Amino acid sequence: MLITAIPLLALKIHGSLPPAFAVSLAAAAPYVSSTCLAIPFSLGRLRIPPKVSLVSDCVVRCATLTALGLAAVGGVLAIGVLLGALVLGSCLRSMANAGTRLAALSLVPAHGRYAVNGLLATVKQFALYVAGPSLGGLVAALVSPEWALVIDGATFIPLLVAALLAIPRAPSAPTRSAATESGLKVIRRLPVAWKLLVVVFLFNLFYMPVEAALPLFVNGPLEGSSRALGVIWTLFGAGAILGALATNYLRSVPQRPLLMGIVAAWSFAMFGLASSRSVVTAAVVFFVAGLIYAPFTPVAYSYLNLFLSAKDEQPVTLLWSTVSALAAPLGLVAAGPLIYAIGGRESIFLSALVTLVLAAIALPFVRSQPTPVTRPSD
Repeated sequence: MLITAIPLLALKIHGSLPPAFAVSLAAAAPYVSSTCLAIPFSLGRLRIPPKVSLVSDCVVRCATLTALGLAAVGGVLAIGVLLGALVLGSCLRSMANAGTRLAALSLVPAHGRYAVNGLLATVKQFALYVAGPSLGGLVAALVSPEWALVIDGATFIPLLVAALLAIPRAPSAPTRSAATESGLKVIRRLPVAWKLLVVVFLFNLFYMPVEAALPLFVNGPLEGSSRALGVIWTLFGAGAILGALATNYLRSVPQRPLLMGIVAAWSFAMFGLASSRSVVTAAVVFFVAGLIYAPFTPVAYSYLNLFLSAKDEQPVTLLWSTVSALAAPLGLVAAGPLIYAIGGRESIFLSALVTLVLAAIALPFVRSQPTPVTRPSD
């Protein structure tokens, strides 16, 4: 819901801050503190149980988003307060995201991990890009974006209950073992891991101007409304669901060429988006973009997991998710001046061009393949 609600709220209360800067900073704020907190854990040997990080994140984000929404409803929310609260309230986001994946993968045998990664992607795409944006756009259009924040905050209550009931008990205190390596040390001895991480980071970085430019592109050149923005994101999610459902059928396709092919295909979809002259055309192109993008993350994680032992999974997964997520605030902050200088349509076109260059360079770059780790099947 925040994909549509936060930019609309930022545009509503931006004050003297230029709209492009307000939207990009508000979109980037939730990533800042979570990245800063997650990096020390991923670089060290300290282990936080996934259940602890997920439950804590639910409590903090529920309280923060609800308070922000109610303050906005009361007309007492300033843009500076919104940005500061989003930074502080999202401090556990990266650790919780990694904890969710680790908790899910721990419940299945080794041969089921590829399917679970695909299932996680399917559920995430539906919630993040179909149910969330459409509901956020609907609430923003019928009531106000402020109430979308309140509702989004309330959704962390059932997630909290699910985490408490579904994730097995684990030691509540952080653990440290001399036998374990830091995520950085593991990635440094696996060339395929750090090379692929570079590609994932740059792919996410070059995508961010699209996310920041889209609200301004829809409300400006396309002459759309907040409901139109919700519809566009919903169609992206519909395509992403189909792409995520197809992920499990891609296990026999060579993973490295598949990943680079996704990057290249995404760039062509963004060329199409930048060329759109109507909301309908943009929505259709974004549907195709969702179909293309959805398999990327689960395939990348499944490919990475082939080379990790069980003891290396938590630090590497946390470092991997943190560094790839770091691209979000960097890309969104940089997107503000870029969009302000050249416009929304032009920013999307530039993102597409740079991403296409990345795809051409990445295929020969990611070619070192160590021996996959053999895991027990049960």
